[in-house]
Amino acid sequence: MGNLLKRNSEPELRAALEDTPVVVLTGARQTGKSTLAKAVRGPNFKAQYVTLDDLATRSAALSDPEGFIAGQPTPLVIDEVQHAPLLFPAIKKAVDEDRRPGMFLLTGSANVLLLPKISESLAGRSQHFTLWPFSQGELAGRRETFADRLFQARSVSLQESGDLRRDLLRRALRGGFPEIITRPQPRRRGAWFQSYVQSLLERDVRELSKVEGLAELPRLLSLLAARSASILNNSELSRVLGLNVKTLGRYLTLLERLYLVAKVPSWSGNLGHRVVQHPKIVITDTGLLAHLQGVDLARYDNDPTLAGGLLETFVVTELLRQTGWQSNVVKLHHFRSHTGEEADIVLERRDGSLVGIEVKAAASVDASDLRGLRALGAAVGRKFVRGVLLYTGRETVPFAANLHALPMSALWKI
Repeated sequence: MGNLLKRNSEPELRAALEDTPVVVLTGARQTGKSTLAKAVRGPNFKAQYVTLDDLATRSAALSDPEGFIAGQPTPLVIDEVQHAPLLFPAIKKAVDEDRRPGMFLLTGSANVLLLPKISESLAGRSQHFTLWPFSQGELAGRRETFADRLFQARSVSLQESGDLRRDLLRRALRGGFPEIITRPQPRRRGAWFQSYVQSLLERDVRELSKVEGLAELPRLLSLLAARSASILNNSELSRVLGLNVKTLGRYLTLLERLYLVAKVPSWSGNLGHRVVQHPKIVITDTGLLAHLQGVDLARYDNDPTLAGGLLETFVVTELLRQTGWQSNVVKLHHFRSHTGEEADIVLERRDGSLVGIEVKAAASVDASDLRGLRALGAAVGRKFVRGVLLYTGRETVPFAANLHALPMSALWKI
């Protein structure tokens, strides 16, 4: 089923291949990058395809990077390019000699662009896309425009029916990995996630780090799962794990490069202050999050307080996916005022306009649930477009002209 579903970023990927020499498509393993790379080949992109997962091909690329690139026809798709980072200077040389668009489509299961030398070699020559697991809109055959709509002046509303909370929990527990979509039985999904995490930590992490002594990574990942959608506290994590802060930072970077976790930075009106304030940390797929936590639907029924972190992570990760195809560039932040009021998510456009989003796992809301959104509006003034409280109830509830509660399914239905 997963391979038959369209990816909403495909039109943007095709457009980039028509005007950009190098297009880089990265994301976690098993998100469908190879499938998408093959799908965009056609009359307008007649590309040769090679994968560095093939050991003979990888050996050739590693032994003579310039010769490998010079000997390949273009356009060229190179899959799993992170296995041979020395290819990037050779690709730069080839592009500098021939600036035709769509010469290279590179895919990778690790974010190689975090490496300064590689990022510099592609500067001005490339466009980068991240392919996350399927969004809810992609699973429904719909291209979401939620963030775009929130920034528009007209009001937004949605009426739901049925048990929305249970539906949301089922969606979150499933997640969006293509392989998981084909497995209806939770036990079989758990087996896949177990193998997936083990493979990443035993193979990919060691290949990226080139060092031993990574025994604490599985425990770190479990601790981060327990804290998903919470403020990242390096001091507390280093104390619990018995690691120094520098080593912890290196481990976190490895997990980020593999797209297992993502950071949501703090919003501040002072751009210089943002980098020093604490980010939130999220596991990038809620199915993986539930697996790492060892919880199922029955557990959430017995202990409703557990749902808050899962559903906030669900909203954050859905919005991360949607930023890949919204018509306007939107960045995700979180907000905390100097007096302690918080907004779970802040969407910010390049012009500085903002939308605040609060997430509540309950099916009812009242005015007190909007304190953080009101504080955000007061802090930013005229740049505040609206505040939205996403909850598990069925009704749209207006609290003010620019403050509404919406069913959480608005993420993919509006």
